[in-house]
Amino acid sequence: MMSVQLPTLEQRIALQNRPVDLRQVMVQSWQELLFIHWSIDPEEIQRTLPPQLTVDTYQGRAWLGIVPFYMRGIRPVYLPPVPGISNFLEVNVRTYVHLADGTPGVWFYSLDANQWLAVRVARRFFHLPYFDAQMEAPKLPLQETQPITYRSQRRDTPADLSTTFTFRAGTERGPAQPGTFEFFLIERYLLFAYDAKRQQLFQGQVYHTPYELCDVEVTEYDDHLLQLAGFNLDSRPAEHKIMSHGVTVDVFPVQRIG
Repeated sequence: MMSVQLPTLEQRIALQNRPVDLRQVMVQSWQELLFIHWSIDPEEIQRTLPPQLTVDTYQGRAWLGIVPFYMRGIRPVYLPPVPGISNFLEVNVRTYVHLADGTPGVWFYSLDANQWLAVRVARRFFHLPYFDAQMEAPKLPLQETQPITYRSQRRDTPADLSTTFTFRAGTERGPAQPGTFEFFLIERYLLFAYDAKRQQLFQGQVYHTPYELCDVEVTEYDDHLLQLAGFNLDSRPAEHKIMSHGVTVDVFPVQRIG
């Protein structure tokens, strides 16, 4: 049996550095992100993962997150944004994992978007589980203290599993400090994806400055996307909520591992 090393704090911090041996392929801006999380038994997560990945935990618990946000200015490097294509809405369902050598990253159960082309490109070239959805949210830029009501209905799913988040930014907190719970949840720079047909694991990397976090008031939310991912949390309240106004992101190629 392969031995598994837990991620060290040094490994987590090192991934904040811009990679020097990869060629950047895209530029993106992620704006007005809500991070909302529920704790879960690590064994429930481990059963859903490909064999090369191990659930990442904080103080013995695994975490499921839902992250609604605005995608803005999405474009290949050296090309300008394209009206009608480069801006859209997205919401992802995620957990946290690591490789056998301790390298930590994100595992996505789903990524819903209201941009048809983005869904196809992400599925084809990034091996990610994107889904078409009807979505709406206030137009950017927002007025100061304006609440965001973010609605999404995944295509071909029951109407009672639509999802709504209403939230408002609060006091600025600055970047998460290494070793803290927020650092564990938020400061993630690798994603993992899996081609089940070929039994092949992929890894993709991004670079951005650390998230500037702020407190958040969340007045409406649900766990319907977790239910669509196969998790039944009995509608219990989320245990952690935080927000960021966003970051500009450099995206690097997705590569096969092994």
